[in-house]
Amino acid sequence: MPFKAKGDYIIVVEHINKTFANGVKAVVDFTTKIHRGEVVVIIGPSGSGKSTFLRCLNGLEDIDNGSIIIDDIPLNDNEKNRLEIRKEVGMVFQQFNLFPHMIVLDNVNLAQRRVRNKSKAEANAMSMDLLKKVGITDKASNYPSQLSGGQQQRVAIARALAMMPKVMLFDEATSALDPEMIGEVLDVMKDLAREGMTMICVTHEMGFAREVSDRVIFMEDGKIVEVGTAEHFFTAPTEDRTKLFLSQIL
Repeated sequence: MPFKAKGDYIIVVEHINKTFANGVKAVVDFTTKIHRGEVVVIIGPSGSGKSTFLRCLNGLEDIDNGSIIIDDIPLNDNEKNRLEIRKEVGMVFQQFNLFPHMIVLDNVNLAQRRVRNKSKAEANAMSMDLLKKVGITDKASNYPSQLSGGQQQRVAIARALAMMPKVMLFDEATSALDPEMIGEVLDVMKDLAREGMTMICVTHEMGFAREVSDRVIFMEDGKIVEVGTAEHFFTAPTEDRTKLFLSQIL
């Protein structure tokens, strides 16, 4: 799958805020720009706003103010813009969210048929290519209940890729998996990174962050505390809060 090399900004986020109805400020004055082909890892303690920020990026959560532009399309109240952005931004969640009554092949086919208007033959061909990419072509005719957690998450990644997105968001994609299944999902994510897919990953997997990321963003209380390359972040962080966090998890 061809991805563009690192270059111009594909995501521009400026001063966004998100406050929930209970008064919790989940995202506070968040500003960042992400290049095409860049891999950005977001880390931080639980409740720091990481997942909410991802959900704001594809319109699953409405922001209070500020602006989000993805591939030159403003994410605003224009329904056409929102639909276009959702077609171009794939998201993989903690839970796999596969349709239990559909076999794997049909799970991956569905959005291609309904949103991209592909024929069944075209969708089948794309889906089998993607199942090969994530290493589970032999499970194409299985139902989700017949798969391990790691296999289900790889199907979820294939399903997101089937829309040929320009950006992939991963929201703690391995956190619901048994330890022995984490590696197989991380390997797929690493392959995507090497191929140049623009990725934003919320994760607690520090080895993955160190190996794959171009930049690491550390969040707490909805705010960006520190941003840096993986080299900077893991060897010479500047903020005391970052140092404390790393000392507790490494």
